[in-house]
Amino acid sequence: MKIIHFADLHLGVESYGRIDPATGLSSRFLDFLSALDQVVDYARQNKVDLVLFCGDAYKSREPSQTQQREFAKRINRLSTSGIPTFLLIGNHDLPNAINRATSTEIFDTLAVKNVYVSNRPDIYHIPTNRGIIQIASLPWLRRSGLLSKEDTKNLTFEQINQRLQQVLTNIIAANIPKLDPKLPSILAAHVWVSGAQVGSERSMTIGQEHMLLLSNVAHPAFDYIALGHIHKHQVLSRNPPVVYPGSLERLDFSEAEDDKGFYLVEIEPDKETGKRQVSFDFHPVTGRRFLIINLDIEPQDADPTSTVLRAIAEQEDKSRDAIVRLNISLPAKIEGQLRDNDIRNALKEAHYFTIAKDIKRETRLRLGKWTAEELTPLDALKAYLESKKTPPERAEILLKYGERLIQEQRTRRG
Repeated sequence: MKIIHFADLHLGVESYGRIDPATGLSSRFLDFLSALDQVVDYARQNKVDLVLFCGDAYKSREPSQTQQREFAKRINRLSTSGIPTFLLIGNHDLPNAINRATSTEIFDTLAVKNVYVSNRPDIYHIPTNRGIIQIASLPWLRRSGLLSKEDTKNLTFEQINQRLQQVLTNIIAANIPKLDPKLPSILAAHVWVSGAQVGSERSMTIGQEHMLLLSNVAHPAFDYIALGHIHKHQVLSRNPPVVYPGSLERLDFSEAEDDKGFYLVEIEPDKETGKRQVSFDFHPVTGRRFLIINLDIEPQDADPTSTVLRAIAEQEDKSRDAIVRLNISLPAKIEGQLRDNDIRNALKEAHYFTIAKDIKRETRLRLGKWTAEELTPLDALKAYLESKKTPPERAEILLKYGERLIQEQRTRRG
């Protein structure tokens, strides 16, 4: 049985994009659709038995009609090819109002063939070309749906999260006895598992996060634990496999060095033992490249613009059609020598670029009649406290702790 596991598509992210003249759509929207097309094409060409999507189809909880149309086109290609598709609800898929429909619920409403949508915990038995597979689902659940106001009364955030962790763990545990051990089984969850390396999801967080421990999800009853929510692809455990595929496209510069793609999971019976064997391999997709060029210009540089242009030329192949950030650090006295138009022209082959300047200005901190450079660290602290008119008893305590820290630093260096 061959399964594609991917997550965190986030259609609607349009940062660093421009309008595509042929379609009138954001070029970044087209980038994300291209990544999804690669998943769909691979599934069809390799006769995959199941496509498992672990949440966050869109960036917004209220996606536009165009975004929904384009997503539905790709899901329909899988459906008409006879490939079952399982769609788990992520935190970005939940509507702003509790009683409104989720963004992917339309597939259930229209009873689209071969498409299964999970917006509540349950066990799904999905027929595939190689038999039935069972999926225990844990979509993103609102805190209000898990704990009442009375449950959280007078609790700290940490205590609330501990309660949430227990409730979610109980949901998973309650479904395990319902599994048929003769059938392959997967836990599909959109959740933050502790120990995972986070990525750009930090900047896209909606509401307060709750977290599960690895031991809460890594149960041997499951052949594979398919996760969504964290944008950096990673394997948290190999036995049983606990896997984040990461986001399908780079969302910002924090992911410049990250490979993006999906996992191909294969489950097959061991002829000798009768037990199921699981393998999983990461398959990168081709996406928009993010490139960061860092440049530190020395004070004695007679032609800083030429220095910048040489640095750009050295990255010419990588910057073409890429999203580029040029970081220039230089002294204030030569800032005026930079020819901004020449620099922007040198980056014209980039898909999108930003230029950030860090201007170094020489300053000398004055403490009364001295500059900080003329004092020992302890004297400088004393002068600072005097300048702030710190009460003598508090100044004495701060000086004592300051002296201790200074001594510790000297000991470490020595």
